Amino acid sequence: MNRLRDATSPYLLQHADNPVDWWEWGTDAFDEARRRNVPVLLSVGYAACHWCHVMAHESFEDEATAAYLNEHFVSIKVDREERPDVDAVYMQATTAMTGHGGWPMTCVLDHDGSPFFAGTYFPDQPRHGQPSFGQLLQALVDAWQTRGDDVRRVAANLREHLNQQVAATSGQLGADVLDAAVATLAQEFDGREGGFGDAPKFPPSMVLEFLLRHAARTDDERALAMLDATCEAMARGGMYDQLGGGFARYSVDRHWVVPHFEKMLYDNAQLLGVYARWGGPLGERVARETADFLLRELRTDEGGFASALDADSEGVEGRFYAWTPEQLVEVLGPDDGAWAAQAFEVTPGGTFEHGASTLQLLLEPEGPGAQRLADVRSTLLAARGSRVRPARDDKVVAAWNGLAISGLCAAGLLLEEQSYVDAAVAAGELIARVHTVDGRLLRVSRDGTAGRHAAVLEDLGCVASGYLALLQATGDAVWLERARVLLDDALARFRADDGGFFDTADDAEALVARPRDPSDNASPSGLSATVHALVEYAALTGSGRHRQAAEEAVATVAVLAERAPRFAGWSLAAAEAMLDGPLEIAVVGPAGADRDALERRARGVPGAVVVVADGPREDIPLLSGRTDVDGRPAAYVCRGQVCERPVTDPDELPA
Repeated sequence: MNRLRDATSPYLLQHADNPVDWWEWGTDAFDEARRRNVPVLLSVGYAACHWCHVMAHESFEDEATAAYLNEHFVSIKVDREERPDVDAVYMQATTAMTGHGGWPMTCVLDHDGSPFFAGTYFPDQPRHGQPSFGQLLQALVDAWQTRGDDVRRVAANLREHLNQQVAATSGQLGADVLDAAVATLAQEFDGREGGFGDAPKFPPSMVLEFLLRHAARTDDERALAMLDATCEAMARGGMYDQLGGGFARYSVDRHWVVPHFEKMLYDNAQLLGVYARWGGPLGERVARETADFLLRELRTDEGGFASALDADSEGVEGRFYAWTPEQLVEVLGPDDGAWAAQAFEVTPGGTFEHGASTLQLLLEPEGPGAQRLADVRSTLLAARGSRVRPARDDKVVAAWNGLAISGLCAAGLLLEEQSYVDAAVAAGELIARVHTVDGRLLRVSRDGTAGRHAAVLEDLGCVASGYLALLQATGDAVWLERARVLLDDALARFRADDGGFFDTADDAEALVARPRDPSDNASPSGLSATVHALVEYAALTGSGRHRQAAEEAVATVAVLAERAPRFAGWSLAAAEAMLDGPLEIAVVGPAGADRDALERRARGVPGAVVVVADGPREDIPLLSGRTDVDGRPAAYVCRGQVCERPVTDPDELPA
C-alpha cells in the first residue's frame, strides 16, 4: 500500500495498492521533488472514468513502469472531483499545449508547480503515432536532466499564460442577445437526431432549461422544437437506462444509441428538473424514474447522494446494462423475449459490443402493450440486479448535492411526490450539518465525515440554490438564512473587481494561477450557479444588493453567451428569469383544493419563484402582508416586489 491508503477519495483509494509511490497533492510532495531534484508527475482523474482505469491497469499497476516513475519522479494523484481548482488550472494548461483536454490528465511540473508538459491518456505501447507512456517518461527525464533551460523557459511561458487574467468585457444579456442565442443554437442543432453538434453528444441540460424558459416567455417555436426533439431523443435512446432510470454521461454516437455508461449525479440531478418541467407523459415518467434511480442507487446512508456509478463491471464497460437476444429469452421466455428484443431494439448482431445491444425504446406501446412493457421491464430489472454491479463513488460533493436538492424539489412538487421533497430535505440537512464548519462550506464528505477541502464557487452557488428550493418546497425559513450565509460568503471572498467571480476564495491555497472560468460544462459554472442563487434570493427578500451583484456578474458572460451559447446555457437561463422579473408568486390562504389548484398552476411557471403559506409571514419577505381574499386562497404575482392585484382563479395566473 502506498501513501494513498489514508485518502478519503474513492478514486485515490483505487490507486492505494499501485506499485507507484503516489503522493496526495500538497507541499510535502513538492518539497520531496526539490530535495531529490526530480520533476513532479501529476495524474488527474476520477473514480468513474473508464480510460483512467485503462491507464492505471496498463501503466500504474505495471512494476517496471512504477519503478521508473519512483526513481525519476515524485508522482501526485488528484481526484478532479475533490480538487476542481487543481484540475481547472492544469486542464487549462493541457488545452493550451495540446488543443484538447480530458481525463486521465497527465502533466509534468517543476518544483513551483508550473507545467512544462501536458497531455491526457498515453498507452503502454506506441499506437496510432502516439508514443508509449514509458517512452514519454524517458524523454521527459532526458529533458529535465540535459535541457534544463528549455524546461524552465516552457514552464515560465505557461505560467505567464495561466496568469493572464483579463478583466471580463461586460455587456447586456437583453432580449436581443437571448433571441440571437436561440438562432445560434438552431444553427448547431441536429434537426434529425436532436441535440447539438455531432458525436460525442452530451446531455445539454442547462441549454434545455434556457430553451424551456425562452419558449415560455416568447412562444418561440424554434426553441420549443429543439427542446422537444432533444428531450424525446435522449429519453428514447440508449443513453437513458430503459430499465432502471437515469442517464449515462454521454452518447458516443450522434444517434443516442451507445452511451459512455458511467452515471454521474450532476447529469441526473439537472435532467431530473428539466424533464419534470418539460412535462407530458414522457417527461413525467422519465422524471419519476430518474428520481427513483437517485434514491435507489445513489443515496447514501447519511441522506446525501453519491457522486457516480462506474462505467465498468467485471472490468468490462457496459456489461451491466447491455443485453443479447438470447439473454432476453433466458429471462423472459421465448414469446416475451422476442417481443422485448423488438421493443428495445436488441438485434442479433448487437448495437454495442460482443453482439450485445443497449436498450432503446423508440416507440412506446399503448393499450395492452403498455402493461406488457411494464411487466417486462420489471422482470428484466430484477434479473439485472443479480449481475455484478458497477462500483459506486460514494463521496458526497456539495455542489452536486445542491443540484440534486433542486431537482428533487422540482420533481416532488410538480409530480406531487412528497418522498422526493423529503429526500431533498435530508440531503440539505446533511450539507448544513456535516459540510458546514465555522460558517464555511466544505466541498466533500464521505461516510458522514467532511473532508478537508474548502468549497469552490460552484459549491456555494449550487447549495444556495438548493437551500432556496427547499424554502419554496417546505416554507421553512431556516433555508433562507442558510442561503444568505453562503451568498454573502461568495460576495465577500470570490468576487472579482469587474463584477464576475473567481472559482476559488481569496484566502484559498495559492496555485500557479487562480482559476476563473464562467463557461458551463457538464455542470453549471460557479458564476452561473451563483447568479441563479442571487436572483432567487433577491426575489424572495427584495435585496437590491444581491440583485445588483447578479446583474453585474451575468453581464460579464454576455460575450460568451453571444458567441458560444452552448457553453453559457445556465447564464442564459438566469438572464431569461431576470428579464421576466423573475416572476414572484406568493400563494396565501387556508390549505385545501382551492389553494392546491393555485399552487399547482404557479409551480408550473418556468423560472418563477413561488412560496405558499396559510397567511402572511414576516420571516419570508415575499409573504409579508399577503392575505387571502375574503377567506379564499389568493395568488400574488409580482416582479421586483411590485405586485398585481391578487387573483383567486388559477386561470388568471401566467401559464
